[in-house]
Amino acid sequence: MWEPVIGLEVHVQLSTKSKIFSSASTNFGLEQNTQACSIDLGMPGVLPVLNEQAVIMAIKFGLSINATISNKSIFARKNYFYPDLPKGYQISQYELPIVSKGSIDIENRDGKKSIGITRAHLEEDAGKSIHDLYKDESAIDLNRAGTPLIEIVSEPELSNAEEAVTYLKKIHTLVKYLEISDGNMEQGSFRCDANISIKKSKEKNLGIRAEIKNINSFKFVENAINYEIKRQIDSLESGKKIVQETRLYDPVKNETRSMRSKEEANDYRYFPDPDLLPVIIDEKLIQSIKASIPELPDAKKKRFMKEFKLSEYDTSILVSDKLLSEFFEYTVTLKNLDSKMVANWIITEVLALAKKSNLGVQDYPVKPEKLAFLLSNIADETISNKQAKGIFLRMWTNGDNPEEIIQMEGLEQISDIEELNKIVENVLKNNYKCVGDYQNGKVKLFGFFVGEVMKETQGKANPKLVNQILKDKLKKEC
Repeated sequence: MWEPVIGLEVHVQLSTKSKIFSSASTNFGLEQNTQACSIDLGMPGVLPVLNEQAVIMAIKFGLSINATISNKSIFARKNYFYPDLPKGYQISQYELPIVSKGSIDIENRDGKKSIGITRAHLEEDAGKSIHDLYKDESAIDLNRAGTPLIEIVSEPELSNAEEAVTYLKKIHTLVKYLEISDGNMEQGSFRCDANISIKKSKEKNLGIRAEIKNINSFKFVENAINYEIKRQIDSLESGKKIVQETRLYDPVKNETRSMRSKEEANDYRYFPDPDLLPVIIDEKLIQSIKASIPELPDAKKKRFMKEFKLSEYDTSILVSDKLLSEFFEYTVTLKNLDSKMVANWIITEVLALAKKSNLGVQDYPVKPEKLAFLLSNIADETISNKQAKGIFLRMWTNGDNPEEIIQMEGLEQISDIEELNKIVENVLKNNYKCVGDYQNGKVKLFGFFVGEVMKETQGKANPKLVNQILKDKLKKEC
């Protein structure tokens, strides 16, 4: 029986305004090669200066995973030649990373599983090679060169693609909660390398691993890992050997293919960067950063389940995005609404339209104040849930005000008991033969009576009250 062994290296772009060793901007999407200064380009005579905010963000992440924060960490030069690395080396960390020995808990099919995090170190990003602009030529954009990253390296403790994606999503949610990264995978702010090997179930030694580079979507991570596991098993069962190498994932063909042989650490000739002093971090700084950490997803999940009496499934969806959790909580408190109703509306109606519109929470056209007003009108039975869905669609699509829609179109439900009693009595009086049939056992006629009442009121009668009044009056008739 074959057993996959998976470890992930997650590259998280930090949300600093300037780069890790220079004052150049980190803004995304500007004209190519306009945001790389002489330091980023490694020009002669320039000296890097460490960005303090990048250090603080790395510490914040380390504290959130209960890791060890090194009181002394060192930057090293990782030497390799590639066109998008103008200096010929990358400034990273090797022997003394800023964060080490942490863990993340995930939920898998068998329950909770703790995944060890070996280290999280600071480093600069390289530039970007572009291969699809010019025929038979590649272009280099160095805007990204020098952008601060933390590379989060897991232990090889993930057992399948599903676990890997769950772990990756947990990291993604965490860095966004901490507000140290926007986590934008399309823009390359959050990407990962997957290290995959295969071994026999009873073997202790790990197999030869292949590294799949720069995967930038959860779906691609799942597909790439599943393909690579199958490729390695097929190779071993056919008598071939697995070669240690770096591979790329092709989402169009859904396959991985060889890129180059996998380097070892000594191939990079790591040595301490002579231009950068060791980073000394005292306990006072660590404690002040710890005090600034917001309520994290796991803690918020427990609180929501206890305070709002929500299911684990609903809570998991709501806390998966910090802004969504705040949207939910604010909506509930605005009108003291039933938390289950609000959660259900957000999960079924709001998220459905958000996905269709491809909008993040910050861009929702319907804000909590408007949603709370709409839901309060359902709660006090001014409108029905069905009517509210139609109103909500107009609010989302056209920016219409719910109060104006309800008033101008006369959508208020008839909930006056006395008025509904008269209407029901008239319906029963005008359909006395059906009343007799109902009393003789044709109970399906109850729906007919409801329909007649709704017809008389043009659909405005409160369905709950109509049902109760009909039951009472038909019972008395019997």
